[in-house]
Amino acid sequence: MRRAAVLGAAVAALLVAPASALAHGLVGKADLPIPLWLFIWAAGAVLAVSFAGLAVAWSRPRLEEDRFRPLPDAVSRVLTSRAVEVVCGAVGVALLMIVVLCGLVGAQVAGQSLTPTFVYVAFWLGFVPLSVLLGDVFAAFNPWRAVGRAVGRLLRRVDTEPLAYPARLGYYPAALGLLAFAALELISARGDRPATIATATLVYSAATWLAMAVYGVDAWTRRGEAFSVYFNLFSRMSVLERRDRRIGVRPGLSGLARQEPQPGIVAVVMVMIGTVTFDGVSFGQTWLKNTRGPIGSLIDAGLEPRYAVELVYALGMTAIVLVIIALYQLAVAGARTADRSFTTRDLARRFAPSLVPIAFAYVAAHYVSLLLFQGQLILPLLSDPAGQGWDLLGVADGDVNYSFISPETFWYLQTALVVGGHVAALALAHDRALVLFGDSRRARRSQYWMLGVMVIFTVLALWLLSEAAEG
Repeated sequence: MRRAAVLGAAVAALLVAPASALAHGLVGKADLPIPLWLFIWAAGAVLAVSFAGLAVAWSRPRLEEDRFRPLPDAVSRVLTSRAVEVVCGAVGVALLMIVVLCGLVGAQVAGQSLTPTFVYVAFWLGFVPLSVLLGDVFAAFNPWRAVGRAVGRLLRRVDTEPLAYPARLGYYPAALGLLAFAALELISARGDRPATIATATLVYSAATWLAMAVYGVDAWTRRGEAFSVYFNLFSRMSVLERRDRRIGVRPGLSGLARQEPQPGIVAVVMVMIGTVTFDGVSFGQTWLKNTRGPIGSLIDAGLEPRYAVELVYALGMTAIVLVIIALYQLAVAGARTADRSFTTRDLARRFAPSLVPIAFAYVAAHYVSLLLFQGQLILPLLSDPAGQGWDLLGVADGDVNYSFISPETFWYLQTALVVGGHVAALALAHDRALVLFGDSRRARRSQYWMLGVMVIFTVLALWLLSEAAEG
């Protein structure tokens, strides 16, 4: 009886813990249009053919060359003007204040408050495709940067200079911030409560503004502010780029090819891939079945069900990130056999940006249904942001249309995103190998291990999607 009660408590805890509908993509069962094994074999074949094609047709670097072409001056003047900067920054600050206020004083039910849907869908997911399509648009709306710059202008006459940002710190603060956000979204049993999200936002804001005061707004935004680094990496896939006061076009993916190999870049990319991978794993039946035993044992040992679940999920997410890091290090070790004059650390930093398209593919494939469906509630929630029965915009009764796209179409779309992201990563890695190793033969030999690891990533992604479909 004791064990049955424990397992019942564990199951209940699993249901109220990080299984929020706001934090996941596909929900509900959908039969796959063709067998999963056939998808996997086809995806592997596409990668192999792409690798062979790159080896034959791509014999010199094409992405690292600076081919920036400015748009007409009038376009740049408007888009980079002080007025546009102020308006966009003000919009970002206003939305930050609304999210915090609604989270603290509004309804504490996730579906009735604007805060969870805005943070996890409109902000966290919405800026990803915007960044890939339009460039680093988050920089314009970044509320922390806007407040930091405004305060800096007000205190311009104060005789203090920010400290130089330590080079060895690199992107590690951003990686830590992304990991903390993932823990709030995927591990915390109260991660979808508006007050919890609002409180976390206030804590993050205070830490960010303190760091900006110490190291300077621009220095911390470029390296330490988690969301700026996150969206900027995705924006490097875009054909649009801003350089000072100029807006221009460049070849797609070339921004990643020109990314500097700074300390912490590997940590950021591995967290980007690993946390989404864990989200997919933790939402599948395999994970749920195999974690009930450990959770029950922890409850037997006296730990509250909520904390038992959170501990197991925290260990699981850490383990997944470490596995992703290990696979990547294996690929780098294989690449180093082509030229041992490079250190493993140096190669890891140089090739890390080539995995950003994989991170994009994982995010897009796993969350596309959440963005398309849950995103439809943004306007109704803006009409009643605090869940008080208001109808400020006249659309508070808006509903979600689930019928405009079929589950089978979703599966094809997700598969295309996964395979396309991995092919783009192969192209980036091949281009970087040509730059580092000098000739196509050594570049090709260095990428055999990378191809193997990307096939593993592809199989893992498709399996996770099938798990979600069967959940």
